[in-house]
Amino acid sequence: MTRRDDMTLTSSGFYVSQEARTHSDNAVPTPQAPPPDILRCAYMELVVTDLAASRQFYVDILGLYVTEEDDSTLYLRSTEEFIHHNLVLRQGPIAAVAAFSYRVRTAGDLDKAVAFYTELGCRVKRRPDGFVNGIGDSVRVEDPLGFPYEFFFQTDHVERMSWRYDLHSPGELVRLDHFNQVTPDVPRAVNFMQALGFRVTEDIQDDEGIVYAAWLRRKPSVHDTAMTGGDGPRMHHICFATHEKHNILAICDTLGALRRSDAIERGPGRHGVSNAFYLYLRDPDGHRVEIYTQDYYTGDPDNPVITWDVHDNQRRDWWGNPVVPSWYSEASLVLDLDGNPQPVVTRTTSSEMAVTIGADGFSYTRRGEEAQGEYKLGNQL
Repeated sequence: MTRRDDMTLTSSGFYVSQEARTHSDNAVPTPQAPPPDILRCAYMELVVTDLAASRQFYVDILGLYVTEEDDSTLYLRSTEEFIHHNLVLRQGPIAAVAAFSYRVRTAGDLDKAVAFYTELGCRVKRRPDGFVNGIGDSVRVEDPLGFPYEFFFQTDHVERMSWRYDLHSPGELVRLDHFNQVTPDVPRAVNFMQALGFRVTEDIQDDEGIVYAAWLRRKPSVHDTAMTGGDGPRMHHICFATHEKHNILAICDTLGALRRSDAIERGPGRHGVSNAFYLYLRDPDGHRVEIYTQDYYTGDPDNPVITWDVHDNQRRDWWGNPVVPSWYSEASLVLDLDGNPQPVVTRTTSSEMAVTIGADGFSYTRRGEEAQGEYKLGNQL
């Protein structure tokens, strides 16, 4: 379903409009029960197959702070965080995501989460003592899209490390910024997330109204999560923010000095979508980590939705870099509440990679062009 007639084309080349509920031919029913009031993305629980290798990557190289650890689990946080952790790394037999965790506004919002997801017929588990250390009463669900979500309010407070300049690294990761999820039906996912209280800030469409990706937020930034079209449910990436571009460049230099530059999958560069400067890394298990800075404020009620044409050569990269095929095709498995990998469903609508990437696998094409005149870095490889 196209919304192009309701949009205004800006001088920057993208369209703007006011948010409307995204149409889906296969929409998840909206519960009568109100949704929990979500504050922000708070942490991710990742299963890793080699905890020592993951510790070296996330602590020794990326500089996350250790809150707590034992032989099987590592609790990490970023510089500005005061809750117990932003990332849990748990040793396990298969690399996957155990939970996308959101903090809610009050303890009463956990009752709302139970009612909301129970009405949908989803699996729901609640643990008054929490599923992980440092987190109290929590609700975990398998949502209608197949993702494992957690909602919590109570958490242990820890020292915020902003003032510990003696411990800061040149590539300091200051906060958890967002998740990115892969789903075969983006309009269905967006429609459901709007029912959960998320707001759309940006999306990618074509003239036929096919939605290739959408960015959604609860906090007043570009996103707390994004829904990217592809085979899913899977996790595309977790993202940590830095203060400045130079912090991202320092991470690249560190990886080079350690002969670990093969961990860089894409970037550094600047996105058109979100306007952010970015770097994509792969951890020892292949989980994708984005490092990100300089997006924009979205908190006003009439914040316009930005829509990018899928054929716009600058939507994913404002300059310079190609989007390598692995970025579109590879992602992490997600687990059900029993710890088993969720089945991956094939996307049946058009693939963003298929409609925009040239035959060499790197160069981009604009509408009507066959891999000519619209190369980025790919024609040099």
